[in-house]
Amino acid sequence: MKLHLLRVCCLLCGLLIVGVPSTTADAPPIRIGATVSETGRYAEPSRMIREALQLWVDQTNRKGGLLARKIELILYDDKSDPTLARTQYIRLIETDGVELVFSPYSTPLTLAVSEVTEANQKVMLAIAAAAETPWRRGARYLFQLYAPANRQFIGLLDMMAKKHLRTLSVLFDETSTFNLDTVDGVKTWAQLYKIDIGLIKGFRDGVKELPDLLAMVAERNAQGLVLSAYPPDAYELLRLMDEARFRPTVLAMPIVPAHPDFQKKVGPIADRVFAPSQWEPDERIPFPGTRQFIDAFTAFTGHLPSFHAASAYAGCQLLQGAVQRTGTLDHEKLRDYIAALDTVTVLGRFKVDPAGLQVGHNSFIIQWQQGKKEIVWPQKMQTARPLF
Repeated sequence: MKLHLLRVCCLLCGLLIVGVPSTTADAPPIRIGATVSETGRYAEPSRMIREALQLWVDQTNRKGGLLARKIELILYDDKSDPTLARTQYIRLIETDGVELVFSPYSTPLTLAVSEVTEANQKVMLAIAAAAETPWRRGARYLFQLYAPANRQFIGLLDMMAKKHLRTLSVLFDETSTFNLDTVDGVKTWAQLYKIDIGLIKGFRDGVKELPDLLAMVAERNAQGLVLSAYPPDAYELLRLMDEARFRPTVLAMPIVPAHPDFQKKVGPIADRVFAPSQWEPDERIPFPGTRQFIDAFTAFTGHLPSFHAASAYAGCQLLQGAVQRTGTLDHEKLRDYIAALDTVTVLGRFKVDPAGLQVGHNSFIIQWQQGKKEIVWPQKMQTARPLF
């Protein structure tokens, strides 16, 4: 990324702030704030989000800004900590005076900071939260982009049933509402597809608990294994499986396989791993602006985007459209405009129910095959057939 595109300043106490100063003398910049996880268990997907936000700011400022004002982007490092993230959103709103906000990565952080944004009546597009928990509290200004977590493994179970694979083990990080919702969905759809979950175990400390849990999975010898966890635990399980030379017929997990460098990080064990994905950097994805976004992001960062980047960029598109169409930064008007939308972004369809939960966008299933990610479900979007 060329350093002259954005001014990057590291603040005290480990806070990261990224600013794009206004060059317009008679109009102050529009300050937009968020947190990203520069460290901790959310760091890998958060990097994609940060880069997508920076790309959008750069592109928008090159075209004259928003409402004829340049954009100043303020980002703090939340260190993957909900308490810290909440404190930083208070700082963004009360001290920095941001006029617009984006969400952090993950359901737990979004849940924490939405308490602040709701209290301050600030619209927040949840660019990276799949669980329903933040919306169960009657949020008025919060809108979901991801397809809900409890629907993300439907495609995997559908493919297993069609291949007459009828047994499954499930491991999950029980400290996250995202994983809890994901597992609830797996249980529901496994019952409908007549797939028996013989082992289902939660854990709180992957490094300590995964070795014994993997031994239990191997002993059960189910045809499939789903792990619902964030990157550090996913990489640890793959390391343990590689070390034990154990592999079920079907292996699936969210988040980490969606990253372009997944195979480089884990080696040959990446082959035939399944994962849900919200979007893929493939020009065959039939959403407007896909090719342009892939090219722009790759030129800006030096690497391909994951769906985390696409969702963040889609959130920028939605917010920009709302501001331009209403001609205001008034959050009541922005809220009403977004709530009524039924549109298509680079991520796909955006439509929410009265609570703000996503009902228009659907995830699909990818699989790594011979060093390349392929879309294997649904059939109408396939770039390759699933391999077992």
